[in-house]
Amino acid sequence: MKIFKITQSLITTILLVLLGAFGGYYFGVRGYDVNVKNGISKVEVINKNDVTSNNVNFERFWEVWDLINSKHIKKPLDQEKLVKGAIDGMIASVGDPYTSYFDVQENTEVTNSLNGLYEGIGAQLGFNEAGQLIIVAPLDGSPALFSGIKSGDRILAIEGTDTIGASIESAVDKIRGKAGTQIALLLGRDGTDGPFEIKITRDTIKLPSVKWEDKGDGIAYIRLSRFGAETNNEWTKSVNEIVSQVPNLKGVILDVRDNPGGFLDSAVFISSEFVSDGVVVKEEVSDGTSQNFKVDHKGQFVDSSLRLVVLVNQGSASASEIVAGALKERRGALIVGQRSFGKGTVQKSEEFADGASLHVTIAKWLTPDGNWIDKHNSEFKDSIYNEVKDEKNIVGGIKPDFIVDFTDEDIKAERDPQLDKSIEIIKSDDLFKSSIISKILEQINASL
Repeated sequence: MKIFKITQSLITTILLVLLGAFGGYYFGVRGYDVNVKNGISKVEVINKNDVTSNNVNFERFWEVWDLINSKHIKKPLDQEKLVKGAIDGMIASVGDPYTSYFDVQENTEVTNSLNGLYEGIGAQLGFNEAGQLIIVAPLDGSPALFSGIKSGDRILAIEGTDTIGASIESAVDKIRGKAGTQIALLLGRDGTDGPFEIKITRDTIKLPSVKWEDKGDGIAYIRLSRFGAETNNEWTKSVNEIVSQVPNLKGVILDVRDNPGGFLDSAVFISSEFVSDGVVVKEEVSDGTSQNFKVDHKGQFVDSSLRLVVLVNQGSASASEIVAGALKERRGALIVGQRSFGKGTVQKSEEFADGASLHVTIAKWLTPDGNWIDKHNSEFKDSIYNEVKDEKNIVGGIKPDFIVDFTDEDIKAERDPQLDKSIEIIKSDDLFKSSIISKILEQINASL
């Protein structure tokens, strides 16, 4: 199988298939109708006198609304922006970074992202040894591939603007765009008679959430980039391929670096592949009630003799941390990389009829051993993985058993020291066994 050449940081920062900018809003709050006529400053708000909530007086809100619309020098004001601002302000006052409102366009883009649908040219960017911006590889079936772009092509200019000193993020921002639109790239290629321009029509690109690779010596590497609607099916297909193509399987490396999370049920499904029975994650809601999510199917990697390493970094969040925590505590997996993000809450999506949605934090999730790793809300005592920083700030997330940095120099040189360490751990009998013993002693001391 073709070896993946993409390093961890590249996976998330260089895909030229990112979403377009957010914008727009339709007033979809239940019980309200806003009738706006172009060029007229008077706005009729229906049912505003009937709005009450637990004896909260909305009179001042409507007074301000009427005064702004009737007296501001910029009238007529954009009513949709006013409503969007009011909703954003209400959500901001909650003080929770994960409770959020998405208008129709935003909600569509978020859903597409979770399902692996992107608009762009479908290429991976990086730097060569000289520090020049290059095409690492065009994606299979992408507009970049069909246009003739090749791995190693130097990107000299984007829409006439040279790329000297440009970062990958700024290049992505310029190249991304809506399907059907064109982008012009000035390229340099070894063996050609100077720079040449290619015009590429952007398209919608479908990216799988699961990929795997045979690393040899009975080691399977699985890259899990998100927990989306198709992840469970893609996972099952990959696992079946591993079982059939790697008969002498010795160990599995599960890579959830820069995986922002996704569906909770998918996290339970993935964890169940490695855990034979019992609790995968616990959920506690504000009223004090709780729910345990248990193993939901018979997995093919539950054999305790199969060595397991989970790769995490600061971009591993939410569902990624649920899986890492479950496999660490229930399966004896070793965690390699950098401390994970530290998102220990669960959001429920409330969908509106017009396509907008409100994501509300409804609960906190705990590891099987009851650790809450949320960096925004938890205290030191909430998790054995937490640390106190600067005598007051809590560092949450899943703490790796092996902390391995990933530098800019590693990215430029296409090295992956975290993956290399994972392979070393699985191959080394002494290193793996001593690490497991150290973990057991650490857990015993933490419980004393």
